[in-house]
Amino acid sequence: MVIIIGAGPIGLATGIALQEKNIPFKIIERGCLVNSLFHYPTNMTFFSTSDKLEIGNIPFISHGPKPTRAEALEYYRRVAEHYKLPINLYETVDTVTGEDGNFTVKTDKDTYKAEKVIVASGFYGKPNMMGVPGEDLPKVKHYYDEPHPYAWQKVLVIGGGNSGVDVALECWRGGAEVTMLLKYDTIKPTVKYWVKPDIENRIKNGEIPAYFNSEVKEIREKEVVIKTPDGEVTIENDFVLAMTGYHPNYELMESLNIELTEDEKCMPIYDEDSLETQRKGMYVAGVVCGGMDTSSLFIENSRIHAEQIATHVEKNLG
Repeated sequence: MVIIIGAGPIGLATGIALQEKNIPFKIIERGCLVNSLFHYPTNMTFFSTSDKLEIGNIPFISHGPKPTRAEALEYYRRVAEHYKLPINLYETVDTVTGEDGNFTVKTDKDTYKAEKVIVASGFYGKPNMMGVPGEDLPKVKHYYDEPHPYAWQKVLVIGGGNSGVDVALECWRGGAEVTMLLKYDTIKPTVKYWVKPDIENRIKNGEIPAYFNSEVKEIREKEVVIKTPDGEVTIENDFVLAMTGYHPNYELMESLNIELTEDEKCMPIYDEDSLETQRKGMYVAGVVCGGMDTSSLFIENSRIHAEQIATHVEKNLG
């Protein structure tokens, strides 16, 4: 038996690869199916084309040139149903004890024996916190769903990447009074090419005011204090949408005794060919392999992990 932690696209792809080799497995997911994608903005469109998101040789046909979040959720659900993948949803892995060939996986619902364990938990589950006073106020959101709740409200959007730009434009078009706050002196060059001119024009025209080279000092009930190159500024505010990025579930990896690199990327240490970590019999798969370097791995370039791991597992089962 192999336990896969995480029912994201790469977790599903790894399950399919194991199934094709007649290796029994179970996928355990702490949230819903493809939980990370579910938490994407409701109206989000992927940067990748649908063919690059395909797994298990199941075609992904989208209505437009780029698939939407809703289309992706339906697609991965259809893939899981097609292969009848054994998935336990809303179950959290607490500990993995034992050694290669004889692991014990304890969750909040049950205990399982496993010969191998694969961690495919992604990086979207843990938001990067700002560490400022008031960040715990209910009006501060690290996940964004849709613009309607923010209509006619004063909204501060933090972040100049794809998420921050999309949120700012959607909320502005949804009737919110939007202000942006960016750590750097410009919108990130990696912002989608068809969106970048839009946000730059909104800022240039003064429709969406923006503070560059700035950061939050304090969040209060009805205002936010910002540190800018010209000094502190206090603005009126109803909601803060902090699109500050996300990171892997390091608490999980530490509990699994997976060693991490000591640089700023903080990546799990693993073999490039097999994806096996220094803890023999335990593997990492998908974007979690990139650590804090969240722009290096995506669904499209980590799909190969599934076959790499399944091949190694097949050769090394007892």
